[in-house]
Amino acid sequence: MIYVVFVEPETPGNIGFLARTMKNFGLYQMVLINPCPLENDSYYKAMHAREIVSNRQEYDSLAEFLKIKEIDFAVGTTGNAGGSYNLPRIAVTPDNLAQSLNVNGDIALIMGREGDGLTNKELELCDVVVSIPTHDAYPVLNVTHAAAIIFYELFKTEKTYPVEDLDEASLTEKQGLIECMDEVLDHLDYPAHKKKNASTVFRRVLGRAFISGREAHTLRGMFRRIKERVE
Repeated sequence: MIYVVFVEPETPGNIGFLARTMKNFGLYQMVLINPCPLENDSYYKAMHAREIVSNRQEYDSLAEFLKIKEIDFAVGTTGNAGGSYNLPRIAVTPDNLAQSLNVNGDIALIMGREGDGLTNKELELCDVVVSIPTHDAYPVLNVTHAAAIIFYELFKTEKTYPVEDLDEASLTEKQGLIECMDEVLDHLDYPAHKKKNASTVFRRVLGRAFISGREAHTLRGMFRRIKERVE
């Protein structure tokens, strides 16, 4: 089970926004540590995730929560990653976390205060710390924006999308497209060296692209129409 822990939230609206973001990625266990008073704004901002706010758990401190729930793996977050000499703030990126997280048990994703984040003492309670690279011009992320990025990286390793009737184009279909392209170039009176370059570029673009069999069929029809017009 994954718990999303918000330490000392300062504004009711951010609690609602976090609940909404959690539900976007299939997370339902919200834990609030010594929160501000919840108001209608918490439920209003949560939209269709109001039940997450209603079913929240509250604790007086992060240490109390981790001990009572016997959390197996605690993930802290910081917007102020440290170097080698600031041990509590040595951090990984969200994608690093998602690729390496392999825990059978209860996991806590811990978000810090809107203003000050998590303290070094709180980060020392965590098994790993995550930080999101941002631009120097404005490096501070809103807590719910940061949460969304982390949730997404974790979610995308699990989520699969329907690919029915989305078979990749075969080598023969791709080669047929290249031949159609070459035929069009023949009718455009391209100089030989330019034709070769254009054909090479098209082959390379096609090679880098994921193209379905249906898309290949559609493109071949387009090239045939172009060829007919220029003949």
